[in-house]
Amino acid sequence: MAVSDAILTRLLQLHPKIIDLSLERMQRLLALLGHPERQLPPVIHVAGTNGKGSTVAFARAMIEAAGLKAHCYTSPHLVRFHERIRLAGELISEADLSALLEECEVANGGEPITFFEITTAAAFLAFARTPADYLILEVGLGGRLDATNVIDQPRATAITSIGLDHQQFLGETIEQIAREKAGVLKRGIPAIIGRMPPEARAAIEAVAEHVKAPLAIAGQDFDVFEQHGRLVFQDGDGLLDLPLPALKGAHQINNAGNAIALMRALGDDRIGEEQIATGLTSATWPARLQRLKGGALSNLLPPASELWLDGGHNADAGVVLAEALAAMARKDSKPLLLIWGMLNTKDASQFFRPLAQLASHVVTLTVPGEPNAIPAEQLAETVRALDCAATPATSVENAVRQASEWVAQYGPASRILICGSLYLAGHVLAAEEETEMSAVSGVARR
Repeated sequence: MAVSDAILTRLLQLHPKIIDLSLERMQRLLALLGHPERQLPPVIHVAGTNGKGSTVAFARAMIEAAGLKAHCYTSPHLVRFHERIRLAGELISEADLSALLEECEVANGGEPITFFEITTAAAFLAFARTPADYLILEVGLGGRLDATNVIDQPRATAITSIGLDHQQFLGETIEQIAREKAGVLKRGIPAIIGRMPPEARAAIEAVAEHVKAPLAIAGQDFDVFEQHGRLVFQDGDGLLDLPLPALKGAHQINNAGNAIALMRALGDDRIGEEQIATGLTSATWPARLQRLKGGALSNLLPPASELWLDGGHNADAGVVLAEALAAMARKDSKPLLLIWGMLNTKDASQFFRPLAQLASHVVTLTVPGEPNAIPAEQLAETVRALDCAATPATSVENAVRQASEWVAQYGPASRILICGSLYLAGHVLAAEEETEMSAVSGVARR
């Protein structure tokens, strides 16, 4: 076990709840550490239900295309914890991560604090001690009481989209969830608001009015759309004719638009149209309609088949994924087979419903090592209830082998998608790359 994994495992024991939204514990520890949150580069703070990670990926690529250095903080990790902390373009080293975690553990003195809070404090230490031009900070959960929401004066904020997710922590309605996300808005700080239901937008506008945060709203103050194989962005400063984003799916047009609007809000002359265009085509974000090729799992399939991976896991993500798959089929029609695993903290039926009419067959899978995983047979029953054929599998490799056998029936040029959980996506990437996963996984990866 890596040294950092051993420390992370200890940190899991400091609080009885994995998720306990509050700022008091975080503020106490940051004070003991000398307030690293006050010593950061200009911060871009990104919240939302879906699209946060992709928006962050586009923003980072645009900043780096300008020759600038960007720190980046995201969660959860897929394979290794180090993925969460990117220092001036590079993933944090094992030695630095271990030292920072240990420093935070000592400073905390055994007091109750959640895993996410103490690891976020470690990330702030790293960001404060390494020079960079910007820090792109992704909210972990919600916004108002999230551990990242200790930045008093970010350079810009964004709320990407709002949907029903994590209701047990954020509220049962779209309006309640939107108000929690809007907690990242700050007085006088420009905020980019992505496309979302009208009731979510109204709730965010009410919070913005209260805190006096200026908003740039998609569909009102800026717009983005695909036209003739290009991405068109338009706001009060003019129109940009840009290449389509590297990330797949029509939903990435909106995420790209959020990132472009953020760049415009920064007002940084070093990040112009050329840098934005380069960022669109160079951005990468694992497990978001990612094509897997040449690895241990993809090599189990016939050469003419495609293996894809997506970590979307709520009802809105199911709709977006179905739309993306339908668009792929219109361009290049192939039989679709799904490999599906999910946690019981999500509404499995609502996620799968939009996909049911697209799939020729579904192989269901219990997400490995997850106490909250829905059993494969139960998922198979959900699939059958929606008039789609399903068979359960016993492991990730077994699921891909089963899919390979079904490909023989439906045709060698089939499209196979693994979906339903970021935690499943981590196991898939580790198996594909034949890489050992971090010892800290499961819900602790929030």
